Amino acid sequence: MPRPTSSAKRRIAIGLCLTLLAAHAVQAGKLYRWTDKSGVTHYGDRAPASAPPSEVKVIPFRAEPGSIARLRVQQDGDRYLAWADNTLSGPIEVRLDFTHSNNIIGSPLLPASATVAARSSAVVSVLSAQDPTRGGDFELSMRSVPGDPDARAQNADYLLPLQQQQFRIDQGYGGHFSHTEPEHRYAVDFAAEIGTPVLAARDGTVMQVETDFDKAGLNLEKFGDRANFVRIVHDDGSMALYAHLKADDGVIVRVGQRVRAGQQIGLSGNTGFSTGPHLHFAVQVNRGMRLESIPFRMTGPQGPLRLSSGTR
Repeated sequence: MPRPTSSAKRRIAIGLCLTLLAAHAVQAGKLYRWTDKSGVTHYGDRAPASAPPSEVKVIPFRAEPGSIARLRVQQDGDRYLAWADNTLSGPIEVRLDFTHSNNIIGSPLLPASATVAARSSAVVSVLSAQDPTRGGDFELSMRSVPGDPDARAQNADYLLPLQQQQFRIDQGYGGHFSHTEPEHRYAVDFAAEIGTPVLAARDGTVMQVETDFDKAGLNLEKFGDRANFVRIVHDDGSMALYAHLKADDGVIVRVGQRVRAGQQIGLSGNTGFSTGPHLHFAVQVNRGMRLESIPFRMTGPQGPLRLSSGTR
């Protein structure tokens, strides 16, 4: 199943330097390291204008795919603003905490949570020295989860998310193979040949997509959080997940696009932790820094579906 959360870290030494420990982005990135005239080594995500290129070392890094949010620390006089940048076209919740703190306090106190609107940023905490007469340092970590924790899902009808008359449910609610965790307990796996059109089951906005994976397998450590998927947020704040989509061209919608029920959004496939070609469908909500799947009603070509494990 796709990764439901993401995390980021940054370390700051007040009065000395800014050190980037880890930065999450959708693709690979670069860090830059240089030493100033005072002998202090600096790290940053941009090359400094003051240092000669020969003195700047470029350190490539591989960022975590499909990051939900980025942690950004901005100096503001003698304090630091800890920002959360939401990369998704839907709301997210973040939680900021210290992994190390020396003479630093946050306002609000850490750990602190915040809800960040689609494609926007929010200051989660303002950090400053407890004793202004001496220096300090700190390291931050931030977790992020899609969805607004205050959203309340409405009782809605969902359409079959596949363009086919004959279908089979290989794993339904509470399936023992991979539907035991809260975020997938009420998921349904529809058997579908690779390339079967995947349809939006309900009106909404494309919140998040992942298209970078081309492999599948039963190694949970290797494939457990890897799959191509589309996440659509509905007007009530609930989110539909369409996962294991085809490699390369399995997603045909863009982030931020408004879609209608029955509109094609992709092609079914066999990517990630999977026993074979199928579509994994779930309706999820954020219950306060954790995703949970919820039961839903669905209608197919022959009427209402029974969604318990292994039945149609």
